[in-house]
Amino acid sequence: MKRHATAVWQGSGKEGKGKLSTQTGVLENTQYSFSSRFEDGKGTNPEELIAAAHAGCFAMKLSFSLGEAGFTADELNAKCTITLADGKITKSKIDLDAKVPDISEDEFSKAVKDAEENCPISVLLDTEIVVEYSLSK
Repeated sequence: MKRHATAVWQGSGKEGKGKLSTQTGVLENTQYSFSSRFEDGKGTNPEELIAAAHAGCFAMKLSFSLGEAGFTADELNAKCTITLADGKITKSKIDLDAKVPDISEDEFSKAVKDAEENCPISVLLDTEIVVEYSLSK
């Protein structure tokens, strides 16, 4: 399987602007810029997209890990926060609220650890990954 996205940038780093498009069309000429990345400007930015990718990948991997252990989540709500410092991504933190019927804390913790270490985006990122969770049944 291969997926692709396209970035087009015009102008200088600070005054320029760009557009992002994805193979599926979910993003189509979506704007990004210095202000959307480093300030509060309108548009998206690479770190936000990495956060979305990591949250989505982690939640899906966790659902597979839970399924392998014989459980199905009612809901997995994963919020990922990417930290960018000194031009490098230094941390990816996932805050997870999970509702999984009939699972023990130990079984859930093992499934979370598996997802943290083995979702493809976790494997790709060369940074600290932290997962904090709350579990309800």
